[in-house]
Amino acid sequence: MKSVKFAGVGLAMLAWGVISGGAVAQDNFSESHLEAAKAVALETKVLEPFDAILFVMAEQTLSAFTQNDPTRAEEIAEIVEQVALELAPRRAVLNERIFRIWAIAFTEEELIQLAEFYRTPLGMKLRDSVADITAASVEASRDWQDRLSVDIVSMVQEELDKRSAAATNQ
Repeated sequence: MKSVKFAGVGLAMLAWGVISGGAVAQDNFSESHLEAAKAVALETKVLEPFDAILFVMAEQTLSAFTQNDPTRAEEIAEIVEQVALELAPRRAVLNERIFRIWAIAFTEEELIQLAEFYRTPLGMKLRDSVADITAASVEASRDWQDRLSVDIVSMVQEELDKRSAAATNQ
């Protein structure tokens, strides 16, 4: 029963955070500034990674409640689906917050320029390549870190061995 309570608390906290949290900086943007931010967000497809949030949360909730009371699995599934559909319109709140984040970071003119850029062939190529480039960069940094870790450990061990040998020979 505890896991169900924690799942409910977690869901409530997440929902409260999405609804109540506001931009940390200026929040009095013109409609055109927010529209420019929206255009960039849509052109860059920055909203796409968030498409699965409600689905994943519904699956987790279904799993938690079903584990707790497997005899009511069908009923739980029906209720979870109903509640998820009721919550779906809240996605607009997340989108609006993301548009405001863009508006905080860039002036309206900069956002217009960015949207125009992302509509060009080069901008589209960048948008479509950035995830792969980022993933490859993260992998390269992990490989470098792994090699560095091995090297630092072996170099420190080598130096400790030299000093131990020197101390023994004295």
